[in-house]
Amino acid sequence: MSNLEHKTVLITGSTDGIGKQTAIQFAETGAAVLLHGRTREKGERVREEIMKRTGNQKLRLYVADYSSLDEVRRFAEELSAREQRLDVLINNAGIGSGKLSDKRRPLSSDGYELRFAVNYLAPYLLTRMLIPLLKASAPARIVNVASVGQKPLDWSNIMLEHDYDPFDAYKQSKLALIMFTFELAELLKPDHITANCIHPCSLLNTKMVRESIPFGFGSAKSGADVIFHLATSPERDSVTGQYFDKKQVSRPIPRRMIPGFAKSCGPTART
Repeated sequence: MSNLEHKTVLITGSTDGIGKQTAIQFAETGAAVLLHGRTREKGERVREEIMKRTGNQKLRLYVADYSSLDEVRRFAEELSAREQRLDVLINNAGIGSGKLSDKRRPLSSDGYELRFAVNYLAPYLLTRMLIPLLKASAPARIVNVASVGQKPLDWSNIMLEHDYDPFDAYKQSKLALIMFTFELAELLKPDHITANCIHPCSLLNTKMVRESIPFGFGSAKSGADVIFHLATSPERDSVTGQYFDKKQVSRPIPRRMIPGFAKSCGPTART
């Protein structure tokens, strides 16, 4: 992907961690960067910070709480109405496992298990609603930030109403996002939109990691570097339907791929 100063990039969850670092990298190229966060106050603070740091005035903020599908739907509708194009969509927003000792089962505002809702249902809905804008801007790219932490989905206990474990919930949600990526890649091939997912690095020194363990080994920037590479590298122009472990094509955990997974396990614009 070339001429980034003429591209528009959406990075969800871009007010902290690797999302913020990825936004900084894109802003440095002169691209129009669409920031996303849960609160306007923090989002505006980060927007001003990146603007001053990079000199890029093409930074626009969108606010939505991913624990509410109504807010995600409004976010997609607002963005589609305001933006003329979308060349890169980076689904980075997510929630980690939290304290592993906390066995309470949190729910989204819609009543879904919280990690499944935030890490899978929300980006699923946003992506599906933004496909028309991506098609109009093609060739375009979708990058889903996944994880090496994955767990097969238990279809008899998909919302983990029994034997709840926060790390299992996180791992299940990330595998669901990976499976969605593969189906999305097949769906969008004729439209010249690539869809790939990536494990950016393990135990980065980010807020999400520190909520689970009191330390991180890698910098947030190191995770942003590999996301930026997948989203922009010319050598990835025609690569789609792949899972990357950092910059290398890899394989998710062994699993039974279920035909129609995304169709049967994702919200619609009217859910």
